[in-house]
Amino acid sequence: MKIEIVKTTSPKEKPNADTLGFGQVFSDHMFRMEYTPEEGWHNARIVPFENISLHPASTVLHYGAEIFEGLKAYRRADGKVQMFRPIENVRRLNNSAERLCLPQIPEDMAMQALTEFVRLEQDWTPHKKGTSLYLRPFLFGDDRTLGVHTIKRAQFIIIASPVGSYYKEGINPVRIMIESTDVRAVRGGTGYAKCGGNYAASTRAGKKAEEQGYSQVLWLDGVERKYIEEVGAMNVMFKIAGKVVTPKLTGSILPGITRKSCIELLQSEGYTVEERLLSVDELGQALADGTLEEAWGCGTAAVVSPIGELNYLGKKYIINDNKIGPVTQHLYDTLTGIQWGEVEDTFGWTYQI
Repeated sequence: MKIEIVKTTSPKEKPNADTLGFGQVFSDHMFRMEYTPEEGWHNARIVPFENISLHPASTVLHYGAEIFEGLKAYRRADGKVQMFRPIENVRRLNNSAERLCLPQIPEDMAMQALTEFVRLEQDWTPHKKGTSLYLRPFLFGDDRTLGVHTIKRAQFIIIASPVGSYYKEGINPVRIMIESTDVRAVRGGTGYAKCGGNYAASTRAGKKAEEQGYSQVLWLDGVERKYIEEVGAMNVMFKIAGKVVTPKLTGSILPGITRKSCIELLQSEGYTVEERLLSVDELGQALADGTLEEAWGCGTAAVVSPIGELNYLGKKYIINDNKIGPVTQHLYDTLTGIQWGEVEDTFGWTYQI
């Protein structure tokens, strides 16, 4: 694939790495290409960061035909830049596209787009420990006629944002509310796809939890309302009686790449990891009898986020004295060490630019 590059004539000043937030500042350029049945994916280009012009009848505006990914580029100690398991993001993007009937992107084409875009924008990858360059590839339907039908036109775009450390003041356990009314997804729906509608539908429960002093929502399944699924925008794991237990991928849970990495890392070190149904009653019993040793969320933004308190139907449960546990700390240290090039990557997960 030939990628045309048009460099900006007005490069922006790089932000102070000490004051970076999340998704507030964007790099100088963006990747763009379009799809039609006649031409397939075409007009690949990297251009100055700009607004998107859409027809008022564009499919994405009326029917939510949109998917996205989130991954990061990291500045290694030797100054080089690398991504973490980008091919997994490409494959998940295509799985999401298949579910929403959006055109899929050949893996080699998507990897070329990511690689050349990060290579051009690598100076935007901060040098400060804990910071990174967040990459947001997204794909949406762009048919210019109303009506629900197979999508014929689409756009694929990649933007980048330098982001600060998720834990500016150290890793502190978060307080989680188990949601008993709203559900995030159901089997057969779009739960396993990374699409905007899933996140929009979760906002009401998140707002309710925030108003009560909780930072995240722990979702239950949409049918029986008793099996643990996800926490906020992350997957979730528990250490119960020496074993690591995480909800199995039933089709209503996002197949997280950090989740997959945690499982593979723990299994390589001899831990027993069970991917299975875990009911809120079983979790409550483990809390009551003291066998719930640790709990954490895992995702691209935080890598791992320890859980110190759960609230279910007004009853509060404290986990590990509201402290980060040794397995949670080990996962964070090892994964971030690999991502920043400080720990040897024996898995072949990193992709150097």
